[in-house]
Amino acid sequence: MKSTGEQDAKSRRARGPQTVVLFFVANQMFAIAADYVQEIRSTDSLAGAANEIDNPELAKVRHTLERGHRTYYVVNAGMHFGLPVTRPALVLILRQFRAALLVDRIDRMAEISGVYPLPLAFAGDERRWYRGLAYLDDSVIPVVEPTGFLTPEEFQRLDRASALAASQREPEAAVQA
Repeated sequence: MKSTGEQDAKSRRARGPQTVVLFFVANQMFAIAADYVQEIRSTDSLAGAANEIDNPELAKVRHTLERGHRTYYVVNAGMHFGLPVTRPALVLILRQFRAALLVDRIDRMAEISGVYPLPLAFAGDERRWYRGLAYLDDSVIPVVEPTGFLTPEEFQRLDRASALAASQREPEAAVQA
């Protein structure tokens, strides 16, 4: 028979094991559920495919990416989390969300037993950024929430800025032709 404490701890945890992608941004490890990642690419392989977007209100997004007739906004994870500036080498293109994430490197894929709720000390934006915490190899790792990278209002602002940037590129393309 399990004690009440064991049952309570289990009920606070997300059910069942799940596979996550462990990645680093400025020497800080994060996890994201593998189900949320559609594709991982090097930033070099996307050099010609990314379009610049100018939106001073959202400095964490400087590029868009077209994949399968869909526009993804590329979020610099370091800027998003307020970490030191680095030179990201990889892009995680997210599934079901119009966002991609610039990260420094992938550590590995791993299976975690569950996601634990955030402690009450997490009181600001990080409550939106993280699904919770995972315990793996004697480390506590924040598990990111894909919808926490951009709010619906930020998507609207980025859509407007992207449309403006596209309309400015059209005349330039016509002149070059």
